[in-house]
Amino acid sequence: MAAPMVHLGDGLNVSALGFGGMALTPVYGEVDPGDALRTLHHAVDSGVSFIDTANIYGGGSNEELIAQLLKERRDEVQLATKFGLVGSPADGYTDIRGDAAHIRQAVDRSLQRLGTDVIDLYYMHRRDLRVPIVETVEAMAELVQQGKVKHLGLSEVTGQELEEASAVHQIAAVQSEWSIWSRDVERNVVPAAAALGVGFVPYSPLGRGFLTGTVDASKLGEKDFRRRIPRFAPDAASANEAVVATVRSVADELDATPAQVALAWLLAQGERLGLPVVPIPGTRKRHRIDENLGALALELTPAQLDALGEASDAVVGSRSADPNWVSQGRE
Repeated sequence: MAAPMVHLGDGLNVSALGFGGMALTPVYGEVDPGDALRTLHHAVDSGVSFIDTANIYGGGSNEELIAQLLKERRDEVQLATKFGLVGSPADGYTDIRGDAAHIRQAVDRSLQRLGTDVIDLYYMHRRDLRVPIVETVEAMAELVQQGKVKHLGLSEVTGQELEEASAVHQIAAVQSEWSIWSRDVERNVVPAAAALGVGFVPYSPLGRGFLTGTVDASKLGEKDFRRRIPRFAPDAASANEAVVATVRSVADELDATPAQVALAWLLAQGERLGLPVVPIPGTRKRHRIDENLGALALELTPAQLDALGEASDAVVGSRSADPNWVSQGRE
């Protein structure tokens, strides 16, 4: 089924389900570029037109891959990319930069790699604590005035940081990890976004694959990014299987898959908390896109929503190796 369109904020309309491009880089293992491009085309063919990437995914190769899609289908895609992190998900990040000089350089390099003259949604990937967020957003706003960027986004900011940023320029979307097993953003960030008319774009809505019940944390490859995340450590992962068991139980009740249940829960949370929510699950497999789209038609009962909410209380381990690099550590 094709995804309907959803209004995030600041006039930005995107498909109700997006696609997270990081999965099409070697962060979870090797990727065949031809297969990756076919997966992107299948996403757009299926109505998933909101494509999310970042300048550091694959050292820029992810933007170059998406450029091949845009060459044929730019008018069918709402394109999001990011700046700020230095390093790579696979090898580790070495710095965060939110200064104006870095932003100006980063956007031009992204535009060149993407082969386009404008980015629909440009995110600050992480907060540079050395630079006032007002100054970072002022530099981002210049890009809108120059026509290089249409809308601004912020990733992993606190509620207070979002309020300060919104006073400088309207923010279309906040992107942070949010799922059944990552709910810390519901304390402050989600209410702030709802009050300011900012949409929410949850990344890793399937718990980096764990919530689908298809990931064995004990068998992750040596270069798998998830090996550095505390909740994937052996003892934590074993305890967290209880969360997956609840998701699988609800899926069985609905004749659905765990992935569909996890996504449907997020969409229901957005409705309950009063803001538009557009998850961006990533995948290398085309049939997973079709599976994920099935979540849009799935309705969870109040009892099922309660059971899933209670399951989240049992999660063991932080969602980030360094909580200060995400909003959770600064709230």
